[in-house]
Amino acid sequence: MKYIMFEDFSGAPTPIIFPNRIDHADMREQMPYTRALSAGYVSMRADGFHCHGSSKGLDLKAEPGDAAIIADKFADPES
Repeated sequence: MKYIMFEDFSGAPTPIIFPNRIDHADMREQMPYTRALSAGYVSMRADGFHCHGSSKGLDLKAEPGDAAIIADKFADPES
């Protein structure tokens, strides 16, 4: 799966996860958030989420804290 980490309207990081067949740039165009913080690929491993890679089209890469943010969102979907 691919993801883009956005800054939402309150300033909090918000991940959007989507299928590999959709381009990062195409997904970016659909989102109302002004700022994209990072982008890449996300997978689920035995030890949790793992973020890696980059989006050449957005000129963004996966950041070290992205997996923890995604895990927190799954643990508390209301956050």
